[in-house]
Amino acid sequence: MNPFDLKSALLAKHAQHVVLVHFPIALTITAILFDWLAASRPGPRSSVLSAAAYWNLTVAAIASIATVATGLLAWQWQLDGAPLKGTLLLHAVFGGASTGGILLLWWLRFRRRHESDRSLGPVYFALTVVVLLLVAATGHLGGFVSGVNSIGN
Repeated sequence: MNPFDLKSALLAKHAQHVVLVHFPIALTITAILFDWLAASRPGPRSSVLSAAAYWNLTVAAIASIATVATGLLAWQWQLDGAPLKGTLLLHAVFGGASTGGILLLWWLRFRRRHESDRSLGPVYFALTVVVLLLVAATGHLGGFVSGVNSIGN
């Protein structure tokens, strides 16, 4: 396959998931960092950081839904819907939990988008830590599924 053949790259049975997965990971991590910075720095910068966190999390939520959809399609196309087991099953479970966590964080931010960052409270920030760990574990397991993190590399 020619690496510059756009048609082959875009229509590969698994390529869309492998490409899309990086967006919710990066956007979620960035949103959480902006939230933490906004909470630690009261003042005018806080509202700018809070707005950046909200919009990063909004796009992360949308991208995570697309990532799950393409992951399900890759499972159907590559494995013909065979029962999931092992690392792939763990990746799917953690992927669903990550998406649920991202959507929960977005929903909490959406409900309070016009209030100050301090109103998000300690529960929200505890959830950001949990979601950050879920996203990291999902990405790590995905590396093993794709072969990037295989033993011996």
